[in-house]
Amino acid sequence: MNKSKYNSIELAWLIRRHGIEMTHLSQGSHIASVLSVADILGVLYADVINIYPDDPGNVNRDYFILSKGHAGAAVYAVLAERGFFSRDILKSHYQNGSKLSGHVSHKDVPGVDASTGSLGHGLSYAVGIALALKKLARKNKVYVILGDGECDEGAVWEAALMANQYQLDNIIAIVDRNQMQSLDFTENTAKLEPFLNKWLAFNWRASEIDGHDHEALHKALKDAQEAKGPSIIIADTVKGKGVSFMELNILWHYRFPHAGEEYSQALKELKANKPKWLKDPYEENE
Repeated sequence: MNKSKYNSIELAWLIRRHGIEMTHLSQGSHIASVLSVADILGVLYADVINIYPDDPGNVNRDYFILSKGHAGAAVYAVLAERGFFSRDILKSHYQNGSKLSGHVSHKDVPGVDASTGSLGHGLSYAVGIALALKKLARKNKVYVILGDGECDEGAVWEAALMANQYQLDNIIAIVDRNQMQSLDFTENTAKLEPFLNKWLAFNWRASEIDGHDHEALHKALKDAQEAKGPSIIIADTVKGKGVSFMELNILWHYRFPHAGEEYSQALKELKANKPKWLKDPYEENE
């Protein structure tokens, strides 16, 4: 594994910082989803996923799929920080002609294994890759992050059936359980609870943790790596985590930080929680 120069907490902060900047510059949406998933991605890309930034297609790599593709800015940010491409490219996010589309795309973007955004399909894609790897007797793992809202889709549960059918112990799914989707709370849209029990009933190894607790994330992922059969981690998160006026506010599913008070306040709050030894990539004098 290519070692990260940042620990998971630093990497998660950088994902949030880039996310604010990218959505602000592009006037693109989904910043709250970027903020909720940042800690999960920070842990995965600092310490868990086997990656080769200088050789993204290396056959020994692990695979990663962001099924909730609308949080693609978070993936682009972490890939840039892990050296797959230059940070400067992030400024083109969501711009006409940019490789960094609003929903995550694999086209000409090293480190992205699948284009996603039509919700409900990422787990199926991951199961297909995991099954192929099994048949080839390969040791790679397949990691996939789902949104809780997309678990309304029947394709998710078909994939869950097949993962158990073939005892795919090389697939690890994480649900960013931020309790919100599009225009409302998930439980007002289509009740998921008892969510953990549903996965257990599909014979997955399932656990539920605080999705912002890095220690808990590390432990849950380690346990999942050693499990027999498919594993899923329900990571309870706060949509908009890290910016008080975005937290638990459904408005920020589609909104971007507007110039002026919104952008300034978001940066102020983020910087208040910046690891003191970490440089802000947008502050030349730090």
